[in-house]
Amino acid sequence: MDNIAKTLTKYQMFIGGEWTDSESGTHFESDNPYTGKPWALIPRGNAADVERAVAAAHQAFTSGEWPKLNATKRGALLRRLGDLISEKSKALAEIEVRDNGKLYAEMSAQTAYMAQWYYYYGGLADKIEGHVIPSDKPDTFNYTRYEPLGVVAAIIPWNSPLLLLAWKLAPALAAGNTMVIKPSEYTSASALEFMKLIEQAGFPPGVVNVVTGFGTEVGTPLVEHPRVAKVAFTGSDATGQKIYQAAARSLKRVSMELGGKSPNIVFDDAHIDNAVKGVISGIFAATGQTCIAGSRLLVQDSIHDAFVEKLVAFARTAKMGDPMSLDTQVGPVTNRPQFEKILKYIDIAKSEGAKPALGGTQATRPECGDGWFVEPTIFTGVHNAMRIAQEEVFGPVLSVIPFRDEEEAIAIGNDVVFGLAAGVWTQNMRRAFMMSERLQAGTVWVNTYRAVSYLSPFGGYKRSGIGRESGQEMIKEYLQTKSVWISTASEVPNPFVMR
Repeated sequence: MDNIAKTLTKYQMFIGGEWTDSESGTHFESDNPYTGKPWALIPRGNAADVERAVAAAHQAFTSGEWPKLNATKRGALLRRLGDLISEKSKALAEIEVRDNGKLYAEMSAQTAYMAQWYYYYGGLADKIEGHVIPSDKPDTFNYTRYEPLGVVAAIIPWNSPLLLLAWKLAPALAAGNTMVIKPSEYTSASALEFMKLIEQAGFPPGVVNVVTGFGTEVGTPLVEHPRVAKVAFTGSDATGQKIYQAAARSLKRVSMELGGKSPNIVFDDAHIDNAVKGVISGIFAATGQTCIAGSRLLVQDSIHDAFVEKLVAFARTAKMGDPMSLDTQVGPVTNRPQFEKILKYIDIAKSEGAKPALGGTQATRPECGDGWFVEPTIFTGVHNAMRIAQEEVFGPVLSVIPFRDEEEAIAIGNDVVFGLAAGVWTQNMRRAFMMSERLQAGTVWVNTYRAVSYLSPFGGYKRSGIGRESGQEMIKEYLQTKSVWISTASEVPNPFVMR
């Protein structure tokens, strides 16, 4: 083990503008999902490290250079960070692939695109405007101003760490907050590499900090810390519920983007070839490890058999293997526990009576090597009450459910505790608008899937989340409103009567 450890990349945490080991001096291994072997050593933080990071973030928020910067200068720092991301996007993508196994073809585009969040919120930073309130009180002037919350805790998941960090960090900094980041213990390396760009951009010490480690050892003390004003979380609904309960005890603000069990609905008037591609994109892209995965395929019964036949034929051609190879289409599962969870759900589906039309096993192709691969899997014979149709698998597993008409499609689509996204495939404009209105989801795509933008709000209904990310309005998730009253009266009226 000692000889192996010497070959691994060894990281430090980033606290108060300095690179530092954990208080305990211990590390844990980060695995490469393609090889199934460790490649990096990550500091194992604890409550003492959280205390150091929150103290640094609080000090940076209340004193020093950061609160002295006006909004225009904050915006300039964010835009500088965007430039650095654009310059280093390929290197960041390679780290992401090594750590989480997603395709380089996707991650290189994703890391380049995420610069847009920093450009967008950098431009928005000095356009946060209060209002003059028309007053019904004589001799008074009333106005509002938006002010930052303070220290924000960002807890980010393992499937797209840097992009989902951008959704939180860019608006939080634009609003004037400071941040402590807790990345997933499975994918901490990219967040630590990203801190090198924070340094280069010139952010004052303590404005952005990273503490790595496990949920109970780092996440819990971070959420419960009295100087943390807000928690921004992306992850499972079960973990989100625990964080929500912990944050509520100290009345912290929260924003959460949680799980999904999104319906991808294909009507008989759809452009069939496009719909097949959209369904493939919705479930097998990113190896199904995305909260917006269209994991429930609802197909109108008049085209069910023909559509499934085309879908299976297309999915069967998917090339699996090395995620760094540009022609690979399905990569490994990010971590072993998730790999085992997916296989368990496949067994559950079979026990419930679902029939695997494709896949349904661990992938043992030679090109998959020793990595954590699951064959792209399509189940037919599914009804919406099955666990495979109700619970988030977070893997390349699709459940096909037939429906008769619009009303049944809406009923099935909404009959789940989640409400993150939905897809609709139709050439009927009336149907497109009606379905978009009646589906209970934060995002509805019509004749496309998996489109996101820094310009458009993103978030969920029901157990899929609280609040929104991206778009102009969401910066208010990181601001609080102050009302200011100024009297212009020459003397104070009766002090015993409320004005």
